[in-house]
Amino acid sequence: MTRWNDSYKYKYKKVVAWLCLPLLVACNFSRKEDQPVRPVTRAFYYWKSVFTITAFEQQRLDSLQVNLVYLKFFDVDWNEVTRQAVPVAKLRVPDTSSLRTLEVVPTIFITNACFEQLAMEDVNGLAQKIHSLLSSMLHLNGIPPVNEIQVDCDWTAGTREKYFDFLHHFKSVSNCTVSATIRLHQVKYPERSGIPPADKGLLMCYNMGNLKSSGTTNSIIETKELKKYTGRLRNYPLPLDVGLPLFDWMVLYRQQLYKGLIDHLPAADFTNTFSVRNGNTIRLLKDTLVKGYAFKQGDVLRYEQSEIDEVISAAREINKQLKNSPRTISLYHLDAVTLKKYTIHELESIYSIFH
Repeated sequence: MTRWNDSYKYKYKKVVAWLCLPLLVACNFSRKEDQPVRPVTRAFYYWKSVFTITAFEQQRLDSLQVNLVYLKFFDVDWNEVTRQAVPVAKLRVPDTSSLRTLEVVPTIFITNACFEQLAMEDVNGLAQKIHSLLSSMLHLNGIPPVNEIQVDCDWTAGTREKYFDFLHHFKSVSNCTVSATIRLHQVKYPERSGIPPADKGLLMCYNMGNLKSSGTTNSIIETKELKKYTGRLRNYPLPLDVGLPLFDWMVLYRQQLYKGLIDHLPAADFTNTFSVRNGNTIRLLKDTLVKGYAFKQGDVLRYEQSEIDEVISAAREINKQLKNSPRTISLYHLDAVTLKKYTIHELESIYSIFH
């Protein structure tokens, strides 16, 4: 029997490969078609007290095929003078026609201090008052009956009994789905935090670092920090939607103590004539005024932002862990200043991960 030389064997393998290529491609397409496309609802948060959609913001909504907005209607905070939980920062809608093309999820933020101070016997009354105020605001702004209401509260082990009782009463008077925001630490420690009696949750995948520590690099979002909280996510008993950040801010420290947050103050506004930079921190060399903010010599500012690569990385990590489908993916938040920092392709990439 004649032995094939190497050249002949190479030509034979090449011919076989070309003949098999269409079959391999067909199998590959078939495999992709067999994979179900998970339904994903795209959404934005709107977290300002006056609702106005600019032409640029509407263009972004249209381009991304988003028509669902989590719209903050008001906050509820504890008033030390009246010793009551009271609504503050109520939403104003100068032009109600701007809401007609959107599906609205009314969102109510309740401070944890309310449940720290509120007596257990007053919880039901608070649920009734909030629902009544929300209903009147929906009617005033010509918004039809909604499919979902979201309650946002960073409850603790000490307030969970009253907060969960509030949710129970609030659900009983709401003829729709009631969702609750869920922080990462509440997912990691469900025995301590408890599971809220809501129809579903929205996992807030941001504000995960220690904001007040001067040693923190980025408290808004870091995938390596996120991974510390998601090990038990698959077993969380509530179906979960997802919220991801797009915002940025400055964190101010004075005499090494946390003093607060400043929005919409670009790092570019600080020049080397009165400040010195080191990474994402800025140290003031002298007392100065920047866009109406008075800074003192020695003040330190840490600029934190939602880098697109980090947001996409976090989205992939969360998508691997989530078990439920369908789901709503919401970006925080709908604001022209923020959105101009991202391309349509970048924003599309975030949503597409969850399909």
